Amino acid sequence: MRRLWLLGPAMVAGVAYLDPGNVASNMTAGARYGYLLVWVVLAGNAMAWLIQYLSAKLGVVTGQSLPELLGARIRSRWARRAYWLQAELVAMTTDIAEVLGGAVALNLLFGIPLIYGGLITGAVSIALLAVHSRRGPRHFEFVIIGLMATIVIGFIAGLFVAPPDPAGVLGGMLPRFADSGSVLLAASILGATIMPHAIYAHSALTRDRFGSAMGSRRPSIRTLLTATRWDVTIAMVIAGSVNLAMLLLAAANLAGADGTDSLEGAYTAITANLGVLIGTLFAVGLLASGLASTSVGAYAGAEIMHGLLTIRVPLLARRLVTLIPALVILGIGFDPTLALVLSQVVLSFGIPFALIPLVALTAQRRTLGAHANRRATTVLGILFSVLIIVLNAVLLWLILTG
Repeated sequence: MRRLWLLGPAMVAGVAYLDPGNVASNMTAGARYGYLLVWVVLAGNAMAWLIQYLSAKLGVVTGQSLPELLGARIRSRWARRAYWLQAELVAMTTDIAEVLGGAVALNLLFGIPLIYGGLITGAVSIALLAVHSRRGPRHFEFVIIGLMATIVIGFIAGLFVAPPDPAGVLGGMLPRFADSGSVLLAASILGATIMPHAIYAHSALTRDRFGSAMGSRRPSIRTLLTATRWDVTIAMVIAGSVNLAMLLLAAANLAGADGTDSLEGAYTAITANLGVLIGTLFAVGLLASGLASTSVGAYAGAEIMHGLLTIRVPLLARRLVTLIPALVILGIGFDPTLALVLSQVVLSFGIPFALIPLVALTAQRRTLGAHANRRATTVLGILFSVLIIVLNAVLLWLILTG
């Protein structure tokens, strides 16, 4: 029972794997290519387990976040600022996706104009961040876990009404692409599944939860790491199942339907094919996704700035500033779904900058001592990094030559 109380940080970090960018990427992939990219979702989730565990372990063992450790290791002030800039851009891109998703959900549910929906999403996220600031990480975890439960129900309900074709699902497990568009969506799914800001945030979440504030009640590191493995496993099983469910729902019910390359079109098609209840649950899940993930994104962005620049910006102030790009996109009338998919591609380019230092630091005995990675773990981390970098290079070539 005591170990059960240690669960939670991975659930909060795991919300990053269920943000509106995931919805846009997975629904678009399923509607356009059917079951073709099932393997990308599964592979991304397997990679995500190892990555999130390494991030959590770093925070548990060192009592510092990844940005803090990098801020201390990068000696050059300009190199540190350059690293911060790319990490900050990734965090802001994440925030854009999350606010847009919340705005679209409010529009679908209540007909609220997108710009006002963005403002409401931002206001609610500020309230959620106030819970963290005033009540502490544990209460924040409870709120986020409640929103995660809403997300799960909203996105999985449709599969019970119209289940996917088992043969199609099995066929989709074979790694392959159809064309450059499928590569673009694969990179988008990967960027939505393995989130750079979640890598930065998870180490900070475990630091906050299991740091000096626990005092003499702090369990041993070995006990904390055992609980963390369970925490990450549960969170990734939930996130992976929901991501797969979104793609399968689109593949089984939206293939060939008009307008399904947008969240609004997907909602309309789901409502028409599966009923008003399932469509409403989908929109509610999208809203919960935007609200929860934007709060975690703001937390990650504040930690990035503090760790790399030693500048502590209040979470609420940062939330107000990072709302601006999303509101501008909504205000000029840019297609929200296209912005969501493109944001996930940008995120995929930020992954190596977070992943390579994470693998390097967790492999060092001078950083983690006896808890440093085993050789097989480090090899897997390097392999995942290389695969992601290669996919991004191919994507960039396709964009430039296409």
